[in-house]
Amino acid sequence: MYDVIIIGCGPAGMTAGIYMSRAGKKVLILEKETIGGQMASSPLIENYPGYTSISGSELANSMYEQANNLGVEIELDEAKKIEVTDTVKVIGEDNIYEGRSLIIATGSKYRLLGLDNEINLIGKGIHFCVSCDGAFYKNKTVAVIGGGNSAVVNALALSEYVKKVYLIQDLDHLTAEDALITKLHEKNNVEVILSSKVKEIIGEEELKSIKISTNGIDKEISLDGMFISIGLIPQSVIVKDILPLNKYGYIETSNCKTSIPGVFVAGDCRDKAVKQITVATSDGTIAAMGAIEYLNEKKVN
Repeated sequence: MYDVIIIGCGPAGMTAGIYMSRAGKKVLILEKETIGGQMASSPLIENYPGYTSISGSELANSMYEQANNLGVEIELDEAKKIEVTDTVKVIGEDNIYEGRSLIIATGSKYRLLGLDNEINLIGKGIHFCVSCDGAFYKNKTVAVIGGGNSAVVNALALSEYVKKVYLIQDLDHLTAEDALITKLHEKNNVEVILSSKVKEIIGEEELKSIKISTNGIDKEISLDGMFISIGLIPQSVIVKDILPLNKYGYIETSNCKTSIPGVFVAGDCRDKAVKQITVATSDGTIAAMGAIEYLNEKKVN
């Protein structure tokens, strides 16, 4: 019996585990894929306090070592089902785990184009986070794929220091807010290409170019980097029957608390405005404090 089971070993989950363990609680973190989550795939992080620059994998390893040294148990197992009564039961692919409280920190995944070679070149020319990786492309040529608010904001941010930005949208219009589109059209180094789909990603060790199809006409564009901005997919399926989700699938919470006593949510699976590593660690702290308070009150009562 664990004091808390944390699902997800990204920055939110590991931060929560560190705080809970330091409070003397018995902690289990379940992770189905990669220690560190999305953070681990970033080649360089330059906006995390305390480090001028550090790779995502190094930062993930540092968090893991700290949690592990504090006695946090970390199991590679996919949580398949959650049952909540007076306690919490998490049914994994390999085992069944029981706890007195639960923190959901399953994160979200960037939506991909679904093309060959795409996954292989993530971090080698293909990126998702401009604030994390955009600075690598100063005075270079990049593309942003998408046409919504996030894509246009990314294109605007990149236009401040890159040589050229191609904004490629598969619809015949941009879906971003009018004010953002107006700003975009004021940029001399941004070219908007509508009614176009990326058909092929070219490059072996790093991205070299992409092939797009515009109204049936193929064209190859040489690039130094590409930012895919077609949305995120929250990893919230496991709680869809027990917790409310917003229309995009993010878990609705109030300051990381849910409507179920003893169940908390942290990180990018939560409905919130900003998704950054620093915000995820903040969530992990808040969720852990809530769980510690819940466990202490339950013990007293």
